[in-house]
Amino acid sequence: MTAAATLWVGAEATPRQFGPVTRQMLVRYAGASGDLNPMHYDDELARSAGYPSVFAHGMFTAALLATFATDWLGAHTICRFGVRFREQVWPNDVLTCSGLITDVAAEDEGDRVTVELTATRQTGAAAITGTAEFLIPRNAAPSGAG
Repeated sequence: MTAAATLWVGAEATPRQFGPVTRQMLVRYAGASGDLNPMHYDDELARSAGYPSVFAHGMFTAALLATFATDWLGAHTICRFGVRFREQVWPNDVLTCSGLITDVAAEDEGDRVTVELTATRQTGAAAITGTAEFLIPRNAAPSGAG
């Protein structure tokens, strides 16, 4: 089966949930990323700055969306990934990631697949939106279920 036979404009990925987000996840991400801004793990400091609690790193949320996208269409095929931060993510939030194919273009090396991506909080608001491009070799099916 060719990629073109399984990927078409309007096709949607099976949504995937991440969370609930925990403070432990935020502390681990801070350590792994080297972003040790205490706003992400020190409740007292976050409250003194006017926030209700600590909140997730923007790149933590972007990493979840990237994981969703590459699980869907393959980490080895991604060419471009970009995001726009929309809303903060708080402890106990559950994010639902979704994806929609907006373009499939034939190229010499394979099919260039463009997708729109969203991570939505349980409130219904988008926490982060993004786009990505994948170059999927012909005669290769996507790696994840869609």
